[in-house]
This record gives sequence, structure tokens and C-alpha cells, in this order.
Amino acid sequence: MAARLLLDRLGVTPEQLLSAPRSARSMPTFAEYIELVSVAVTAGTRRVYGTYWNRVRDAWGDRRLDELSSSEIKQFAEQMREQVVLRRNSRGGRTAAEHLISSLRCIYAYAVADGLIPESSNPAKRVPKPRRLASTRRALSKKQLALINDVATTTGNDPDLDGLLLRLHIETACRRDGGLSLRKADLDVDQCLVQLREKGETVRWQPISPTLADRLGRLASERGCSDPYDKLLRYRNGRPVTRRRHDYLWQRLGKHLPWVRTQQISTHWLRHTTLTWVERRFGYAVAQAYAGHSGRSDVTTTSTYVRADAYEVARALVALTGELHPMLSLARPFGPEESERAGVLGEDPPSAGRSYSPLL
Repeated sequence: MAARLLLDRLGVTPEQLLSAPRSARSMPTFAEYIELVSVAVTAGTRRVYGTYWNRVRDAWGDRRLDELSSSEIKQFAEQMREQVVLRRNSRGGRTAAEHLISSLRCIYAYAVADGLIPESSNPAKRVPKPRRLASTRRALSKKQLALINDVATTTGNDPDLDGLLLRLHIETACRRDGGLSLRKADLDVDQCLVQLREKGETVRWQPISPTLADRLGRLASERGCSDPYDKLLRYRNGRPVTRRRHDYLWQRLGKHLPWVRTQQISTHWLRHTTLTWVERRFGYAVAQAYAGHSGRSDVTTTSTYVRADAYEVARALVALTGELHPMLSLARPFGPEESERAGVLGEDPPSAGRSYSPLL
């Protein structure tokens, strides 16, 4: 009643309030807002979503963010599924549709945070992503790894670099971008550690063998890596290695080993191989720590209480490479039971000169 009396004094009817134009902040178009979001996200997000944002800009660049409906997003995602280029490893366009929806969710998440639209009006959030199919990647056998290493280190224009790349990914189980982002400052030769910065902006120190630490240090000094923040992996001419080196390496391996080409084996298969090996011998908690997983998306909360530490990761590395690691000399002394269990898992402590490994 008081509100109606106030409106009568002002000479305004309720109908006029409903029909009055909004004086709030003007709503940007997709073309305008994508430019703002592209600057705000990380380089990795921009690389994944950039192609899809370009498609959105081409289709809806002149439309405002609040003009799009969930059904239009669903239709556009289906169009992208149908138009995807069929390749040997194609999954029916599911990935393209998923990335399109994710890229739009990213845009609208920023729009909600900026107060442009309420959360309840987010059309991308109401569009379900396609169900992901099970990955076709699996652990490689010891014989397959030996063949891959042999071809990589005896062919090509830089076999030393290619062999080092393979060893880095087998020992650390890091992702491709984790290896490419390594800087000179990320290598601790004395303690045999590398600092990995991977997706989700995670950062961790990962144990590596003395052999790998020495080879990484020598490659850095021989190929002009002088500044602490220079990229560590480099070509002979001093240029930093990019993703193209991985593509070239696996294309070459596929020419010599047809099964590599047929199964579309890539660097990420090495991560599967190492983590499977670690999990089978040292358990899930150690494999989780070895992978650098935070545990936030685990199916149970048990992992919160059974997380492995860096010393356990180093023990798994010793069993994997057959080389002693400096971290273990700093670890707390084993009790009688722990000492017996370590002997079962790692067999006898390897000698300093031992080079045998189940995988390397």
C-alpha cells in the first residue's frame, strides 16, 4: 500500500515501471565480450576455446549475450558434430560439441561474475554436454616402449632430443605441455627434481633420475639456455621446442612402426603407461601423487586421508629407473615393517651404477 501511495505521488503507474527501458549497464555483443574474455583467461584456455569462440563470433557476433537461448546452443553444438572432419581417431564429433558448450559456459560464467546476467538466466548451463566415451589409450608393453625408444634414438634430425623427450615423459608421467613449459629454474640437478606446471595451474616438484637430471642440465648448457627463465628443452639452434616436435616425433615413429600410426599413439600414452605401472606395484595413492592429481574430483573422500608424499613417489621412481635418488637419503628412517615392505616392492636397493629398469 505504501509503495502504491509513493507511485501516485510520483505520477507513475505499475504498468509504466514494467514497460520502462532498463537503465542498467548495456549488454555487450558476443564479438565485444569474447575479446574481453580472451584477455582474461589463461593461455591454455585460450588455445582450447579459441577456435570455438571464432565460430561463435562468426555465427552470433552481432547478437547480445542475453538474446541467446539454450535451444540455439544445442542446435549449434549438433551442427558442429555433423560438420567435424572425420579422422582415424574421430569420436563422432563429441569433443567438438563438448568444447563448444564449455567455451560458451566460460563466456557466460564471466558475464554472471560481471553482473551482466543472473545465474538463473545462463543459457549455456542448461545445455548438457555429450557423454564422454571411454578413452582408447592404454599402457604400452615393455617391448613396445623399447621399439619406440630404439626408433626415436636412431632416426630423425635430432635423436638426442627425441630420446630425452621420451625419457622425461616416461619418468615423470607429465603431460606434453608440462614438459614444454620446463624452464632452467625448474631443474634442480643436485636433488634430481623438476618443477612441473600443468593444467589447472598446478605446480609440483617431481623426482627424476640422476641420469635424466644430468642429461637435462647438459642439454640446457649446450643449447644456449642461460637465463633461469629460459625454456629448458631446445633445438640445436637454440630455439625452444614446441608442440610440433611431439607431432613430428610420433609421425616419424608411425612410419617405422605401423601400429603406432594405426592406434594413434601419442605422448599421453606414456603417461598412461607409467601411472599404470606405478599403481599396480605401489597402489592408488602413490599413482595419484605421481600423476600430480589433487584428488578434488575423486569418487571417494578416502584419498584425503591416504595421500602419498614425495618420498613415496621417489621410491616408485627408483623401482622404475633402477637408480638411487637423493631424496631417499633425506627420508625418515624405516621401521622394521617398512624396511621389509620396501624390500618386497623395490626388491634390493639398486647400486649407483645400475641402469636396468622395467620400463627404461
